[in-house]
Amino acid sequence: MSRVVRSAIAFGLAIVTAIAGYAVADAQHADAATALGPGLVTVTVRVHYSHFSISTLHVRPGTTVRFLIRNDDPIEHEFIVGDARVHAEHEKGKHAAHPPVPGEVSVPPGQVGETFYRFDQPGNVLFACHLPGHLAFGMHGWVDVSAS
Repeated sequence: MSRVVRSAIAFGLAIVTAIAGYAVADAQHADAATALGPGLVTVTVRVHYSHFSISTLHVRPGTTVRFLIRNDDPIEHEFIVGDARVHAEHEKGKHAAHPPVPGEVSVPPGQVGETFYRFDQPGNVLFACHLPGHLAFGMHGWVDVSAS
């Protein structure tokens, strides 16, 4: 391998490591009042006893969140984030599982699912599990998108 290629790989790894470190550091403040972003951040959301580990996530406009959904329950769950139209569609219950679509992921018991969602417009964006009875049981929360 040439010296130029090794240098390019080392530079690329340094950038990825720096971004990952920033994203993981930001994820620790997920339910705090401090807004994350802008840019890429990673937030781990745990599911236990059919509840999400966070109820509110604060982000700045221009933030892309990599959601890692860790399902610690013995039953399947889903994580859907999006506008009212997206949630209305999922409340109809026509999707047994979710392919890799931004903002949608199905997570089998004991597994970790991943989805990405970019927040550009200020306001509140709902995240929820729409499997039968789960939303009514309290499996929902908000992403507060604001400049603060």
